[in-house]
Amino acid sequence: MQAGTHPRVLGYLGRALSLELSAVQQYMTQASLLSLWGQEEAAERFRLDTAEEMQHAQRLVEHMLLLGVAPAASQLTPVSVAGDLVGLLRRNAELEQRLVDHYGEASRFCALIGDTANGHFFHRLWTEERLHGEQLHDWLHQLLGDQRAFVNQRATF
Repeated sequence: MQAGTHPRVLGYLGRALSLELSAVQQYMTQASLLSLWGQEEAAERFRLDTAEEMQHAQRLVEHMLLLGVAPAASQLTPVSVAGDLVGLLRRNAELEQRLVDHYGEASRFCALIGDTANGHFFHRLWTEERLHGEQLHDWLHQLLGDQRAFVNQRATF
């Protein structure tokens, strides 16, 4: 372990790895589910999400190795599925919010103890996850708007 790395920072890194690998597992599973439903465009977007979360996990592993600790994801969150795309997006938005909250807390802790290097690392991931969460919310709002328009059209017949 690199001198000066606070044990709690290492805990944040381990938890982040667990969350990122949970996201990989969830998006990969949901992409396959969407393919089974014949929704290939949505499935492809989820595959891209899988790749993005895998890159985050890789960065965490590399960072942990640079700090001299062996990466270990302690507990993966079970995959969350739903009966339609809107339900999947809602569950993914919840998972992204957990990541955003985690990285925000880790960044604040690093600032509190004066660990700028790890603080910047967490902050970059926080920024990326926040953007991803916003993209999921935009997609969800687009779908809900389309569904409301469809329901309103049907109601006028």
